[in-house]
Amino acid sequence: MHLRLSSDDAAFQERMRTYFTTEFPQDLREKVLAGATLEPEDFRRSQAALDAAGLAVPNWPTQWGGQDWSTLQMHIWNSELQAAGVPPPLPFNTSMVGPVIAAFGSEELKARFLPRTASLDIWWCQGFSEPGAGSDLASLRTTAVRDGDDYVVNGQKTWTTLGQHADWMFALVRTDPDAPKKQVGISFILLDMRSEGVTIRPIRTLDGGVEVNEIFLDDVRVPAEQLVGEENHGWDYAKFLLGNERVGVASTGLLKRWLADLKGHAGRVRCGEGTLVDDPAIGARLAELEAELMAIELTAVRVSGGSTDGRPDPASSILKLCGTELQQDVLELAVDISGPMGLAWDELESVPDWASSSVPTYLNYRKATIYGGSSEVQRGIVAATILGLKG
Repeated sequence: MHLRLSSDDAAFQERMRTYFTTEFPQDLREKVLAGATLEPEDFRRSQAALDAAGLAVPNWPTQWGGQDWSTLQMHIWNSELQAAGVPPPLPFNTSMVGPVIAAFGSEELKARFLPRTASLDIWWCQGFSEPGAGSDLASLRTTAVRDGDDYVVNGQKTWTTLGQHADWMFALVRTDPDAPKKQVGISFILLDMRSEGVTIRPIRTLDGGVEVNEIFLDDVRVPAEQLVGEENHGWDYAKFLLGNERVGVASTGLLKRWLADLKGHAGRVRCGEGTLVDDPAIGARLAELEAELMAIELTAVRVSGGSTDGRPDPASSILKLCGTELQQDVLELAVDISGPMGLAWDELESVPDWASSSVPTYLNYRKATIYGGSSEVQRGIVAATILGLKG
């Protein structure tokens, strides 16, 4: 099954494909397709190129660099970008804080931050999760106390992805500790990571990487003008942000590329008189994964707008739930196909790169069903908002 495109949408798809495969910096694509680690400067150069072409933030309002595209065109852009091996725009900038500032920020904040956020002149990180407040985000304890023209922020954020590279953090902080409900009394602020009192400590993860961090905030002064929207309304803005984040993590274009690569790898691993691609069990798993991917892609087309009128589309929770579980299933198959070769995490001449990276990649993506709201949280949202069930 394939999406049937109108002539206009087919021409749009060809335009996206041509730019990504022939005009975008090819050395960056080659690094991605080879599975090489991208440096921070690679991400900055990639997003600057996309921004110059008007393709970095198509989901934003047009006055801030967005494109007036249909939902289907948004999906085509995202799928073609991923399939071509183009580093995706940094989601903290383009899918998270950018839309929040555009929707709820003052005109001063928009002018100050949005152009540099789109081009990645400013690298953002997300200050949401805390020790004891991850999936139960409303339990966060980081405080922001008003002191004249500033807020004084104290607390700790954790699992802060790529925080070591960030220039700024968008953070949820508690501004009214006496609010009647824990979701009330939370505000959304923008914090300069170079501020006095900010300490970053890397966390080494199961795959051996240091992609996430602990951030300690000790009497950090944040100008009150860097409050987004209204004080004590941060929970509303966080829900808006999470709707956009959940749509983005499905990564159907990336999954298509992973599955195509897996077929190629399986065709080169000997099994009896043939290869693993001839094995009925492997063939059945590939077919099942492809069918699930088609279903997710159709769902992505329906909800790729993410959030409207400040409310996330509840179907984005289905997309996040199913998309991240499919990612894990695909990577589990990659480990099975690599077999004993997957035990070699380090580079060995006799082991192909895809096989030696299969296990650490699989371990890294165990996080996928947790970040952006755990699978359990997504099931609760689906039950309450789509199925109308009451606990």
